[in-house]
Order: sequence, then C-alpha cells, then structure tokens
Amino acid sequence: MSRVIALVYGLVCYALFFVTFLYTIAFVEDFPVPRTIDAGLHAPMTEALVINMLLMALFAIQHSVMARPQFKAWWTQFVPKSIERSTYVLFATALLALLCWQWRPIPAVLWHVSDPLGAAMLTGVSLLGFLIVLSSSFLINHFELFGLYQVANNLTGRQAPAPRFYTPLFYKFVRHPLYLGFIIAFWVTPTMTAGHLLFAAVNTVYILIGILLEERDLEDVFGDDYRRYRRRVAMLVPWRRSS
Repeated sequence: MSRVIALVYGLVCYALFFVTFLYTIAFVEDFPVPRTIDAGLHAPMTEALVINMLLMALFAIQHSVMARPQFKAWWTQFVPKSIERSTYVLFATALLALLCWQWRPIPAVLWHVSDPLGAAMLTGVSLLGFLIVLSSSFLINHFELFGLYQVANNLTGRQAPAPRFYTPLFYKFVRHPLYLGFIIAFWVTPTMTAGHLLFAAVNTVYILIGILLEERDLEDVFGDDYRRYRRRVAMLVPWRRSS
C-alpha cells in the first residue's frame, strides 16, 4: 500500500508540475490568462522590483539547494528516496506557481514589434525555445527528471540502473540544450517591457550559476567522461568551441 501511495503522490506532483509549466508558457508569452509577465497585480516600481527579485530568489535557492547531493543525503533521512525527486518537483512547482501569481508587472516598453508577421515570428521562436526545453528533458529521461521513474521502480521493486553518460541529439552540439531553450524562450519576444527584461536577465544569471553547480556534480558522477565532453562541446552556443 505504501508503494501505491508513493506512486499516486508522484503522479499528483507531476500533474501539478505539468499544468504549472503550461501556465508558465502562457505567463511568459503574455497569452490571455489571468496573470502574465506584463499583466496582473500592479505596484510602485520599487515595490515591484523587491517583490519580483524575492520571488525569483526563492525559486532559485530552492531549485539549486535541493538539487545538491549533500542536501539529498541529509533530506532522505526524513523523506523516502523513492519520492525524494517528486518532493523536489512539488516544491519547485509551488514556488513557480507563487511567482506567476504574485509577479508585479513593470510595464515600461523597451522595444515593441508592431508588424503582425514579425511579432508572430518572434513569438514562434520563443515557443520553439520552450519546445527545446521539453524535448531535451525527454532525451535525457523526462520521467526520471520529474520523479515518475523512481516511484514506478519503487512500485515494482526494481532497482534503478547505475547512471550512464550519453549525449543524444541536441547534447552533441551543446552541453545544456534545456537551459538554452529557456534563454531563447525568455529573451525572444515582440514586446520587451522592463518587467520582462528583469525576468529574462535574472533567470539567465541564475541559469549560468546553475550550470556551474550542475557541472561540478556531473564531474563527480562521471569523472573523465564528462571532463572530455566539456572540452569537446560548447556550453550553450552551438558549434562554438568549448573553452
């Protein structure tokens, strides 16, 4: 029964994540949903900056700290290993939902593409970024990344195989296509407001910091295989030689 409960818990966490992810796409693209990056709660400039920075900081701290092996080793003393990843996804989803709900738009327009075709093309490129994010997650095992693989193995009593290093499709050109997709999605827009710029810039800085932390963990797991990969493949810009 505990294994069935763990599976249901993992499925619920994943469903909440997926709904929130879809809403986040609408939030960034300024589609007609209750609150978006440019429409929603209004506040004076200083208040908006403080609240938005706090929301992004909360998400970044949770996302980075709970992903570190040292935290996982401590955390799994209290949370079963089978649902550790699902719990991580649940916390991240809650903070992402909080960001979308409490974000304060800063409406000053920095650029605007009024041509309908040009605007549609830019929106299409931004959506392509989100598609790269989703497809990249499937290339490296989407269901393990979001905790379903772990609860399914727990239900059947199977042991997860040892991690193996491989570089499918996008990963042959850049080491972090998933993060590249987010950068494209955040920066390519027909209307760049001050609030959108803040969101894109802060999250890009967080992505770069997250890459440094993640690559350190990957070197610990895969050793020389990952070090050779780093020397051979660029971090984010395709076909650019790695430094």
